[in-house]
Amino acid sequence: MDTSRGIANFLAQADLVGWIVLVVLFVMSLSSWYYILTKGYQSFTRRRQSDAFLRFFWEAPDLDAVRTHISAHGARDPFSSLMQQGFAAVAHLNRASGARLIESGSPDDFLTRALKRAIDQTTARLESGLTVLASVGSAAPFVGLFGTVWGIYHALLAIGVSGQGTLDKVAGPVGEALIMTAGGLAVAIPAVLGYNALVRSNRLVFAELDSFAHEVFAFMLIGHRASTVAETTIRGAQIRAKPERG
Repeated sequence: MDTSRGIANFLAQADLVGWIVLVVLFVMSLSSWYYILTKGYQSFTRRRQSDAFLRFFWEAPDLDAVRTHISAHGARDPFSSLMQQGFAAVAHLNRASGARLIESGSPDDFLTRALKRAIDQTTARLESGLTVLASVGSAAPFVGLFGTVWGIYHALLAIGVSGQGTLDKVAGPVGEALIMTAGGLAVAIPAVLGYNALVRSNRLVFAELDSFAHEVFAFMLIGHRASTVAETTIRGAQIRAKPERG
């Protein structure tokens, strides 16, 4: 039995192109596992933080308590970030003069745009890195296949030079070249599985966030209208209370 064949022999016989393919696969594997682990950990912690905030939100007595909570603890999850953007929009509406383009439209439109921007920012954060996983999952098998074709080409050249084309002479070099295909699959499969898992997790967050945005829109718009009516009433009372100048 020839023990000189195997991965070690393949690496020793690999030329510059073969090593480039191996390095590319190694970099792909490192980048995919980096995003799988970091995004997976972020998804886990974000889910816990979101659940904690939503429990507090639905048990809070009013929106002022929610605003105080966010000011004290910060916006650490998509739902508290949405609330923070909503509070900022309502504060802007209460002091808006209507003279700028950003203030055009009704309060409903302004608040809708603000919440949509918050959702878009959250979407961009959650989807960062997924393009890398998708690219690795789709490209790695072809990179490995290219390495296999290149290895088989050189193996056949070596067999032709030696003049020995028997099965025991062909199987070793060709089998070693197929290591590249296995390497490409080993890089691609975790990337594809990680991509699918993260996309599913993000899809659930987007669905919950969209539903929560409708609730926030209703609560904040009612609060803004109530605040506007109160300010109008106070201003009217102040005007009526002013003494007439004789």
